[in-house]
Amino acid sequence: MNENELSKIIVESAIEVHRGLGGPGLLESVYEEALVWELEQRGLYVERQLSVPILYKGYALATPLRLDLLVEKQVVVEVKSTAQYNSIFEAQTLTYLKMLNLKLGLIVNFGERLVKDGIHRVVNGL
Repeated sequence: MNENELSKIIVESAIEVHRGLGGPGLLESVYEEALVWELEQRGLYVERQLSVPILYKGYALATPLRLDLLVEKQVVVEVKSTAQYNSIFEAQTLTYLKMLNLKLGLIVNFGERLVKDGIHRVVNGL
């Protein structure tokens, strides 16, 4: 399955979670856990709160990167639950993609009234 096919399933799952939990207003961790469950029910392999070492000139820094979700080892998913979207989320996700040599990231902001308005694609050479 390629990144775009996974992206479609992730978006459908996020919409289902948002609908099932009654929309915005819950903690990020609640949406994250529900999204993991939904993705796993659809047969996808999901790593949650994945610790990724940060290398600086070959030196592993003491503080690793912590990804919200990595789906099928191909798509980074950053889960947010905020009323105020910030474009820094996209810059951070692009950095994660570059560090992991991956092509696609999704930012899913469950803080929107309609979660479809809170989904942003971030690409790294895709």
